[in-house]
Amino acid sequence: MNIPVIVQTALLLAASNIFMTFAWYAHLKNLSDRAWWIAALSSWGIALFEYLIQVPANRIGHSELDLGQLKILQEAITLSIFVPFAVLYMEEPLKLDYLWAGLCILGAVYFIFRGG
Repeated sequence: MNIPVIVQTALLLAASNIFMTFAWYAHLKNLSDRAWWIAALSSWGIALFEYLIQVPANRIGHSELDLGQLKILQEAITLSIFVPFAVLYMEEPLKLDYLWAGLCILGAVYFIFRGG
C-alpha cells in the first residue's frame, strides 16, 4: 500500500497535535490545584510523545512539501484538533470566532498550496 506523502504527513501531524494540545492545555483542567512545575513536568512528558511523532511527520512531509506548506498544514490541523478539544474536553462554549479563524486558515492553505 502506497500512502501519499501528504496523507502520511497529515495523519502523523494530527496524532502529534493531539498529544501537544493535551500537553499545552489539559493541565489547566487536570492540574490546576498543583504547583506550576508539576504541570510543566507533566506537560514535558506528554510532549515527548508529540515530538516522537512530529519529527518523522515533518521529515516525511519535507520530501515533497516546502517549509511553508508544512507549517500551514500543521496550523490547519492544529485548529481542527483544538476546537473539538476546547469544546468537548475543556467544556468551553463553541464560538463563532472558531469558524472565522478556520476560514482564515483555509485561506492560508489555499495560498500556500496553490502553486505559483
